[in-house]
Amino acid sequence: MEIRPARPEDRDAVVRIWRRAVEATHHFLTPADVDALEPEVRAIPLGILVACDPGPVGWIATHEDRIEALFVDPDVHGRGVGTALLATTSATHVDVNEQNPSGRVFYAARGFVPVGRSELDGEGRPFPLLHLRRPG
Repeated sequence: MEIRPARPEDRDAVVRIWRRAVEATHHFLTPADVDALEPEVRAIPLGILVACDPGPVGWIATHEDRIEALFVDPDVHGRGVGTALLATTSATHVDVNEQNPSGRVFYAARGFVPVGRSELDGEGRPFPLLHLRRPG
């Protein structure tokens, strides 16, 4: 598996990975919610890293000490892609949807602990977030 900076031609794959991962793990979102969120994902600057095997199968976006997003295609869940992406950053903070048990388990297994909770997501929608921190 290669981890590299995203290229402009990766945009569609990045969005497809996000959508497949969200549909597989974010069961609290309706199809309309996912459709409404897609333009935000499509607008993410390509200063992200993608995991390729051989094409993109996962990606991570970070900013300073925060993981802004980490998504892996469900076809390769459990194969170390997310862990490899996480290893590329020293970021110590991440928010995870409270209603996403697989995300909570993933981060907990990698040393992240809850340090807070918000009733709403970052855009004010009613999707509670757990604020996690990795001691470092």
